[in-house]
Amino acid sequence: MTDLTTPGTTARAELSIDGRRLSYLDFGGAGRPLVALHGHLSEGATFAHLAVALGPEWRLIAPDQRGQGESDRTADYSREGYLADLEALLDHLGLNEVVLLGHSLGAINAYQFAARHPERVSALVNAEGPVSLGLDGANPLGFLLNLPYEAPTREALIEGLGQAAPFFADRLRENADGTWRLPFHPQDMYRSEDQVHGDHWADWTATSCPALVVRGTKGVIPAEQTAAMADRRPGTVVIELDADHLVYTAAPDAFANAVRDFLATL
Repeated sequence: MTDLTTPGTTARAELSIDGRRLSYLDFGGAGRPLVALHGHLSEGATFAHLAVALGPEWRLIAPDQRGQGESDRTADYSREGYLADLEALLDHLGLNEVVLLGHSLGAINAYQFAARHPERVSALVNAEGPVSLGLDGANPLGFLLNLPYEAPTREALIEGLGQAAPFFADRLRENADGTWRLPFHPQDMYRSEDQVHGDHWADWTATSCPALVVRGTKGVIPAEQTAAMADRRPGTVVIELDADHLVYTAAPDAFANAVRDFLATL
């Protein structure tokens, strides 16, 4: 059995939720627990750099959220579905209270979970997670509907992905029968994006634990929205990094430094 109290030890594990696999990475160590939630089209492994940067003071745990990475697909991509997965993961790990960090979809999941379970969240890190989005009805993931999910070979799948190939080529999965697939189903993610849209101000302002909002200057959240997020919620600080929406992978060192400095104040 892997000894996860050893710093730098990473293990992939899973739990079953109603027969559906939820996979997660535990980056190990004996530090305080921090659960990191990725956004759409991503997976828990993208937090590897942050896990190293925060150790050994923090033990980072990063699930592959439903329908992505190594976690099984589902018919349900509702807000409550995502939050139920997070609750099941914390219960499975025996974690009564954690810091929640999330990017985009993951950030919204984090602060909505905190709104419903404030006793289980000691602090929040919100990376590019808006509180008001998609109110015009536009779905920015519409381009996914033109992408193939799988193909007979890796080369064929890359060819089918066209201009999107560079974003996913290093994360393609080989199926048991030798065919290849994306680490998510395009239609699933399109539906999930639809269901994350809305006005979430009530959830954001429902808690007052310490919170850090990280905005990319080339990201998707207007500066006036992040300013209002701090004004309307006690205990919230905002920082801006010279990065796009994928702030934690676009500016990994700056992001890690910002998160480490924030965590040191807890």
